[in-house]
This record gives sequence, C-alpha cells and structure tokens, in this order.
Amino acid sequence: MLSEPRSGRLAAWGNALLAGLVSPDDAVLEIVGDDAVHRVEGLPGESAPVGLTLALGRLRTLGVNGLRVALPVPGHPLGLSGPPEFNARAMDAEEAVVCHGAAFGLVPEVYEAGPDGDVHVEVVWHVLPVREAPPADVPSLGEAERELAEALRDATEVLSRLDVAGSGPVAEAAIDAYRARAERGREVLAPGYPPRAVRVLELAQRVGLLVSLAYENGHGGAVSSAEMGARAEALRPVERVARRALVAAYNSVVEERERGVR
Repeated sequence: MLSEPRSGRLAAWGNALLAGLVSPDDAVLEIVGDDAVHRVEGLPGESAPVGLTLALGRLRTLGVNGLRVALPVPGHPLGLSGPPEFNARAMDAEEAVVCHGAAFGLVPEVYEAGPDGDVHVEVVWHVLPVREAPPADVPSLGEAERELAEALRDATEVLSRLDVAGSGPVAEAAIDAYRARAERGREVLAPGYPPRAVRVLELAQRVGLLVSLAYENGHGGAVSSAEMGARAEALRPVERVARRALVAAYNSVVEERERGVR
C-alpha cells in the first residue's frame, strides 16, 4: 500500500469530473498516472475498448453520478456487493470501482512489457454488471480514523516487540518514497474531497507502510516459525484496518452525498 490503487485514482478523479470540478483531460491525466494508456472494455453501446474520456462521459449518460472503490482480498470482500461473477473478478484483481447511480462496476486488468526500469504498462478496465446494494464492510470516515489511530499504535508495538528491523536500504527506500509522495501535494485525492478524507487517507498509507516494512524487511528478531507466525497474526488485522480506511476515504464523497451532507 505504498502507492495508491488504480481504482482509487479512477474513483477520486472520476468523482471530481462528474461533479464538474476538473476537466476531462485533467481527470484522465491523473487517472493514467505513470501508465502508458487506460482503456475501457464492455461499455454498453461499444463493441470495442474505448478511451477513458469517452468511457467516463458514457457512464455519466447512463446515470452514473459517483464512483466507489472496493479493495477485496480472500476472506474479506471489502467494498463489494455482488453478483458472484463481479466479486470473483474484483477479488482476483484485489481492487475494483463500483458505480453509484447505475449498476456497473469496473475491474482493471494490467498488462506489463519491457525490462526493469522501462516497463510499459497498459490497463484495461472491464465493465461488468453489479448488484445495487450497500458495499461490504466499509466504515464511515470517523470510524476509520478512530480505528487507524489504534492500528498505528498496535503496529508500532508489534514491530518493537518482535524486533522487526526498521532500518537498512529497503526500509529507507520505502520511507523516502512515502515522504516524496507526501511532498508532491497529496494529489491522490481530487478536488471535492473533505479534509478529513485526506487525513484518513494519509494515516492509512502510513499504517500500510509500517505493515509493508514488517513483511518486506527481513525477519528481524522473529527468527522462529512461531515468532514469524505471531507477527503475521498480529499484523493481519492492522492491514485490514488500513484497507478499510482507504476505501472509506475514496468513497467519502459518494457517502456524504447519500447522507445529504453535500
């Protein structure tokens, strides 16, 4: 979770576009990011993949007025509402976008080619029918913020207790990447999002960073299989909280609109 999910970029900037806060060109530029190109396949009325600009405009005419994020993993269908076919595709990708206002969902399929350092990435978003129902296990921003504060404390305690290394080239590179992203103006949330959503997203990324370092930065002091299992068991709920908070932040614009706040 050191970089924003593609579904997060699509939802955030798609919501800003649907609200008339950014131009189509600016929205597509932010959604594509460092990828080469994004296309959308299976859009009603289109027999072949189309570009993001056309796709977002078509979705609007089909009744879509907001976009939500789902970040499911096995055993935790976070943000999904069915049907099984869509859930299975989203689970494989570990992310999806669910439309609000029309029963469609989009699941990314990523194609990579080229050597390390010069990878060409193309993304195809597959449009599938979804069930119009409340998304699974998505907290409010307030709930997510409280859970994250506890999770950050728990993660720090776990890493200290198990003597997980917090230094070295891998950890330093990860921390530098996180700081660089923060210094770029926190552009992952587009115009129109409440300040609390930005706060929750930043905290979720920080918790995700700690979890990633714990898993990626060697075994530290957890040298026995029992200790390694204990670390994984302790960090699993922390990672779950961070994913729930990411979804809450990206979905906050749609959730507030439903409650009549905005």
